[in-house]
Amino acid sequence: MPLPADHLEDDAPAVAPDGVMHARAIRSFVTRAGRTTTAQARALAELGPRYLLPYDPATTDLVAACADPSRPHTVLEIGFGMGQATAHIAALRPDTLFIGCEVHEPGVGALLKLMGEQQLDNIRIVQHDAVEVLRHMIAPATLHGVHVFFPDPWHKKRHHKRRLIQPPFVRLLAECIAPGGYLHCATDWQPYAEQMLAVLGAEPLLANTADGYAPRPAYRPETKFERRGLRLGHGVWDLVFQRLEA
Repeated sequence: MPLPADHLEDDAPAVAPDGVMHARAIRSFVTRAGRTTTAQARALAELGPRYLLPYDPATTDLVAACADPSRPHTVLEIGFGMGQATAHIAALRPDTLFIGCEVHEPGVGALLKLMGEQQLDNIRIVQHDAVEVLRHMIAPATLHGVHVFFPDPWHKKRHHKRRLIQPPFVRLLAECIAPGGYLHCATDWQPYAEQMLAVLGAEPLLANTADGYAPRPAYRPETKFERRGLRLGHGVWDLVFQRLEA
């Protein structure tokens, strides 16, 4: 059973098979136990073989491996949750291939179910840590865009180190995006929005497309939680940055 967030020890030393102590990588997510519904399990069984891509470091250019002349652009989405936004955007942009990274099986099954219901053929899924996928399977300057919608804000100060949007990861993202491509982040937690703006603004390979936060692009749908938050007076912040020439 996964440990609750307050008891995570990802960054504690670990003993490797050679007996040497190594520092564990700090992860930005918790592997939560979740129930996969019957419909999600059916989608995994029936559509998974066609749309799930294995995590394989030997595939060093996943974009090229998925190349389709009818879809010249590829967008990577990190942590798509239950997949509603992914399916919505993919339906609006049939000429773009979307590669979604999500570690939670119920979410993967839910997106596959939506793909079957909406007959969406322009989505592929890697059920693995997006950081490792980017490091090992995405070649430099091959992505047209990256979506990071509502990543875990890790509210407590001692957990801020687990936030996904940190300078080293943003540099990795920027290097994987082709010049002229974009990085779109969104959050409903203002302190995280402020950190995102500072971190993205400090990356020399990226330029802000807005004066601060961006208006919500028309392609990103409002989630039901977002609509509820807006009714309660909560904010939502979008950040859209463009990849510059090196």
